[in-house]
Amino acid sequence: MTDSDDIEPALSAEDAQVLELRLSAQRPVPAPGFRGALGRMLAASDPGYGPRPEHLRRTVALWAGAGTVLVILGGLQAAGAL
Repeated sequence: MTDSDDIEPALSAEDAQVLELRLSAQRPVPAPGFRGALGRMLAASDPGYGPRPEHLRRTVALWAGAGTVLVILGGLQAAGAL
C-alpha cells in the first residue's frame, strides 16, 4: 500500500479552493418547473403509510432475538446436545 505521506497533491490548497468554488457555482440544477412537477408527482403517488409504528426498534429486536434463539436451539439439536 502507499502511505499518504508519499503522495504529493496535484493542486495547492489555494488552487483546490478555487476549483471547489468553480465546481459548486457550475453545478447543474434542474429547472424550477421540473422540480415542482417532480414534487407534485411524488406527493400524488405517496402510498400514505404514515410514520413508523411506535416501538418499532423494540419489536424488531424481539423478533430478531427470537429467531436467534431458534437457530441456536436448532444447532444444539443438530449437534446432539439436546
